[in-house]
Amino acid sequence: MSNENSDVTGRRALPGVRHFLSGIAAMANSPWGPKGGEGKGGGSGGDGGKKPGPRNPWVSPDPVDINRGRKPRGPSALDELLRKGRGSFGGGGGSGGGGFDLSESARFWKWGVLALVAVWLVVSAFHIVPPEKEGVVVRLGSYARTVGPGVKWTWLAPIETMKMEDVRAIRTMPIGSPTANDENFVLTRDQSLVDLAYEVRWSVRDPELFFFQLADPEGTIREVAETSMRATVANFDLVQAIGPGRVEIEAQVQQRMQTLLDEYRAGVTIQGIAIRQVDPPSQVDEAFKAVTAAQQERESAINEARAYEAQVLEGARGQTAAFDKIYEQYKLSPQVTRQRLYYETMERVLSKVDKTVVEARGVTPYLPLPEVQRRMPPAPEVTTKGGQ
Repeated sequence: MSNENSDVTGRRALPGVRHFLSGIAAMANSPWGPKGGEGKGGGSGGDGGKKPGPRNPWVSPDPVDINRGRKPRGPSALDELLRKGRGSFGGGGGSGGGGFDLSESARFWKWGVLALVAVWLVVSAFHIVPPEKEGVVVRLGSYARTVGPGVKWTWLAPIETMKMEDVRAIRTMPIGSPTANDENFVLTRDQSLVDLAYEVRWSVRDPELFFFQLADPEGTIREVAETSMRATVANFDLVQAIGPGRVEIEAQVQQRMQTLLDEYRAGVTIQGIAIRQVDPPSQVDEAFKAVTAAQQERESAINEARAYEAQVLEGARGQTAAFDKIYEQYKLSPQVTRQRLYYETMERVLSKVDKTVVEARGVTPYLPLPEVQRRMPPAPEVTTKGGQ
């Protein structure tokens, strides 16, 4: 029974042994195998059947020994790919046919590289600066020089690069918003809050300082504007900030901003400040409108009183001047002047009342012609031919 089991186990292990022996036989043709082919009967060749030792892998094997006993193989996939490439560049692959010429390929790549180098030279070395801009040349990361408008050249990148900046454009920076979602509260001198919305107009004066002095130039301008506006509005009352003091506030804010930015060496010029809105907080807007209306009525009443005052004063001055003239005449002829004043006074008084004059007998009675003329109806207008 044990012998049968051993025979079965041997038969099962035989395929594995055969596979191992076939691997050994395949290794015989590897670079580490024997030089030349070897048969089952001890090998064939000029060594008289003696089994040779392992071949030196650093020595080229004999092509005859390598190819002995092998079937001829067809072209590999790489050979097919190269053949198709040669056909696409100029026909068949024979030595005498119109195949691909390696010298022409080298010449093509040479001209392509030269074209790329020329484009790189033009792009990185020559620059066209527009009339409204100035160029700042940076050499290895540091400032080198500032160039004006025109065609300029620099060293090849990355040795030198150029940054252009528009020095004539006036930029606008809005701060605050007219909408209630973005309120910008500022405190006045009388402890009142106002919602300010304004614009800052500025331009670049020195591109070198603008690029290299501040890390965030626009952010610095915004912060300086807000600081200057708060410091200026704190010197004005609520009524002044809303109405008559706006022009003065704008001028003071512009001056403060320019002074601070010059101290920071920002390289910018503040062109002006424009206040767009000065309103109280939205929570007290209705009450503030009522107060504003009352203030406007007060100002209107004050203006009317001042106008009446001016009218009365002018009338008094006119009467004084007339009296001075009469007095000059009175000093020259007192009697005539007194009689004249009496007649003028009686004429002014009696001209506005109905009167009856009674005369003595023998005197023609007074005919009140002015009264008769006043009571008579107006005569109709007579229009002649031709409009005359």
